[in-house]
Amino acid sequence: MVVLSAFRRFATTNFSRTMAPLSITLNDGKQIPWLGFGTGTALRGKDAADFVRVAIANGITHLDGAQLYDNEDTLGAGIASSGKPRSELFVTTKLGKIPEGKTVRDTLVESLKKLRLDYVDLFLIHVPTNHEGQLKSVWKEFEALQKEGLAKSIGVSNFRAKDLHEVLEVATVIPAVNQIEYHPYVYKASQPVLELQKKHNIVTESYGGLTPIVRHKGGPVDPVLSSIRERLEKDTGKKVTEGQVLGLWLRAQGVVEITTSTKEERVKEYVATQSLPDLTPEEVQAINEAGSKVHHRTFVS
Repeated sequence: MVVLSAFRRFATTNFSRTMAPLSITLNDGKQIPWLGFGTGTALRGKDAADFVRVAIANGITHLDGAQLYDNEDTLGAGIASSGKPRSELFVTTKLGKIPEGKTVRDTLVESLKKLRLDYVDLFLIHVPTNHEGQLKSVWKEFEALQKEGLAKSIGVSNFRAKDLHEVLEVATVIPAVNQIEYHPYVYKASQPVLELQKKHNIVTESYGGLTPIVRHKGGPVDPVLSSIRERLEKDTGKKVTEGQVLGLWLRAQGVVEITTSTKEERVKEYVATQSLPDLTPEEVQAINEAGSKVHHRTFVS
């Protein structure tokens, strides 16, 4: 398949395996760790400090927050209590709705205060429909914030192809990433936006990547994951989970994995995925084909 081969070339040329953890090179030349710990979903609106500290203690350096998650202050507390040097962390936050009378800059300055940081590594427009008719002007404000140094890289989230086209019409700086719901059951539906991102070297970040095993079990992907898991266990002599197989499917496409858990053993499992061998092209294709038989989207598009 043309799309698959293109993604595999992307993954091969953009992955850095000389670093720990694994990282991907963005179109602005900066590095983003492949595995990120998110403070949304189960942690949304909750005190995330202890969970963030545990994630960092287990080797995760990429932390993904958002204004809409209503817990940036506890993300900041977790970072502070970890003792990890700021230079060794990659921190993301995302723009929510802009309050009346405020600017994008005002919201980021407030986020930085909550996070106890001088800058974020990545700042994203969280939901395009929150800025109907204003995406172009919002993006120009993002470019100014990057130039000022408050955000090292800038990008978008939940953008459809039409949203990306709107921003690209005025962009001096191309979005570095698009964070979207991405798993086998939206693989087929995601092709238009993935093709556009490939054209502009925009990295895909996946959230909801474990949907086939936690939100839509019993689907056609299940037996494929089980078969691959058995192969990996035989080859490595290690216990492998189907969640790790899904992580490897993302990795094979050069897609960043954003995931979360309140359980330390699950965090350790995510981290261990980085040391597992790659899926074969045939295994990636088998997951693609099985996922294309069903469409199941859980989150906002």
